[in-house]
Amino acid sequence: MPVHIVDHPLVHDALVELRDKRTPPVHFRRAATRISVLLAAEALREAPSVAVTVETPIGPAPGRRLKPEVVVVPVLRAGLGMLDAVLELVPNARVGHIGLQRDEETAIASRYYSKLPNRLEHSYVLMIDPMLATGGSAVAAIELLHQAGAKDVRIVCIVAAPEGIATVEQHFPHVHIYTPVVDLELNAHKYIVPGLGDFGDRLYGTL
Repeated sequence: MPVHIVDHPLVHDALVELRDKRTPPVHFRRAATRISVLLAAEALREAPSVAVTVETPIGPAPGRRLKPEVVVVPVLRAGLGMLDAVLELVPNARVGHIGLQRDEETAIASRYYSKLPNRLEHSYVLMIDPMLATGGSAVAAIELLHQAGAKDVRIVCIVAAPEGIATVEQHFPHVHIYTPVVDLELNAHKYIVPGLGDFGDRLYGTL
């Protein structure tokens, strides 16, 4: 399975701020936006585009314009913290939402909401979820996307665990994953070590 390690110094600068337990929610949100823009830019490197010609004040200039088939799907709720950043890059993207609740005892994800755009079979789909831990939520979300017709799905996450990558690889070996780091392991509570804690709680100040 293709795992793309995004090793940009600005990515890792934002990641350090996200990891730091002293970072308050207001700065956590800013760092989440910074890192999400950079990760999404890398994940969109192969997005479909078409050749165009535009008129500058001086004359015609050839260029390339992104096709409108990009779809962004945050996994609720933490994925919402990355959505606005991605839409800054692709303002014309369509947006779907997948709501998954992880059982704290079993770490198994159950769906409570799903609303996806149509025509996903022709779309370049970015699934955004900050933490790829066990991989259970990612697999459940990809299954929903495939059932809706999606064929080209990429995962963008801020921190990944080896266990999560292995789970996605087992079920969907052709799905690309974009992340700046693969951490050591999961602890007994299925949290990524060292990770950055609960992303959603830190983002929204619900600790």
